[in-house]
Amino acid sequence: MRFPSKATVELLRNRYPVGTRVELVQMDDPQAPPVGTKGTVRGVDDIGSIMVAWDNGSGLSVAYGADICRKVGDTDA
Repeated sequence: MRFPSKATVELLRNRYPVGTRVELVQMDDPQAPPVGTKGTVRGVDDIGSIMVAWDNGSGLSVAYGADICRKVGDTDA
């Protein structure tokens, strides 16, 4: 797995600040919430994973470079 640069992590933190509402687009994990599940961003860690408190109770992070979420209300992923 390739880790993002510090600049990329900072961009992610700016795009997904704490409290941002997101929707899951894709996650390749057997424990993943269903696609379309919404949640609230708790932060972005040092390897670029977006930490989300999913509305269904899950706490799986959106892994940088592997999973996809979008801000609720955005038209692009």
